[in-house]
Amino acid sequence: MNLRSSWVAETGQTREDTRLTQLGATTPVNPLEVRSGILPGSYDGLYRMSGFWTEGTSGTMKATVHEGRAVIAAGATQGAYPVTLPEPASLTFADGDAANPRIDLVVLRIYDSLYDNSGQTKPALEIVKGTPAAIPVAPAVPAIALPIYQVRVPAGASAGKGGLDWATVLTDLRTPTVAVGGILPVYGETGNGAYPGQYRDSGGALQRWDGSAWVSYPSALGGIAPAGTVTTASYTGQYRDSSGGLLQRWNGSAWVSYQPVPSWTDYTPVWGAESGTAPTIGNGTLAGSYVKTGTVVHVRIYLKIGSTTNLSAQATDGNWTFSLPVAPVSTAWKLDGRVLAAEAFDSSASLMYQGSGLLATTSGGIVRSLRDTLDFSNGLWDKSLPFVWATGDVLSIHGTYESAS
Repeated sequence: MNLRSSWVAETGQTREDTRLTQLGATTPVNPLEVRSGILPGSYDGLYRMSGFWTEGTSGTMKATVHEGRAVIAAGATQGAYPVTLPEPASLTFADGDAANPRIDLVVLRIYDSLYDNSGQTKPALEIVKGTPAAIPVAPAVPAIALPIYQVRVPAGASAGKGGLDWATVLTDLRTPTVAVGGILPVYGETGNGAYPGQYRDSGGALQRWDGSAWVSYPSALGGIAPAGTVTTASYTGQYRDSSGGLLQRWNGSAWVSYQPVPSWTDYTPVWGAESGTAPTIGNGTLAGSYVKTGTVVHVRIYLKIGSTTNLSAQATDGNWTFSLPVAPVSTAWKLDGRVLAAEAFDSSASLMYQGSGLLATTSGGIVRSLRDTLDFSNGLWDKSLPFVWATGDVLSIHGTYESAS
């Protein structure tokens, strides 16, 4: 096998070995150690990772591991070993157990007798055979090794029985490494960053390690993430452009429109009276709608008397009230200083009466004390004011007020 390494053999390292395995500085994980991994890249530039790509030969127990370069980290006091496979290599897997499946690992491994007493000083591309079991698990990774693939070997598998189904038994375990300061392509598990300001390409967005998490690069700058690039925000207060063209802000659990587009919401007001029998609408119409933006509420209430509305049962001094969609603020001067406009339309006389109503926090918020705006009458509006109400007459109340929340 023509797997090359540098600074592992006590003797025999050639100039060609050294040239082939020059990788430069590698991605750190702390001040002394670097991450094990495979250098990214492909011949046509279409793929993030093609080094040590593995494929099986149909109908056999054999696989081919293609060329590539990698770094195998061995700890703070031992350093890291660059390795290069300059041409494809073949591996043959042992036949399957008669009763149970097993999981094998394909690893890039370093033997260094100065540290491991193995009696060997070489790099190796090898299979770590797993233990057959009803529910098999992968074997432990050797001390100085980089796993690149996992292979599930079914019970009874052999070349004489059709070999391995390579489309289903291979699991890619490769992970990348790049020069210090380089942008790490996300392939497999890239783990946490080593320092704030490290970058990686997640495939859809450039991300920056902020010391605790990978943050999309636009949000790390406080910029607005383009539409479609961020699904879940990295922090409360992040902004993005939505696919619908709205600016959105992450509130800690959901994206909400930063400048909400006002829209009316329908509600059914409760029509009441401060004395006597409570009104019932019968076949008339009682409806309302409102818009709430922050603590600003715009409301409109519509009442049209029907033939079965219980006007006759109500008291002549009932003093009508109508519930609000949101409770108003309870500050006294804000309640005293805020009124809603009211118009009463006498359909039989085709006359419109102008009035106003006061806000109150009673029963979750009501408008009450409807009366003439100008000094025509000081009586409160009910079934007999500002005229005797009858079928077809309409009351409209509308305006803006400050809500409690």
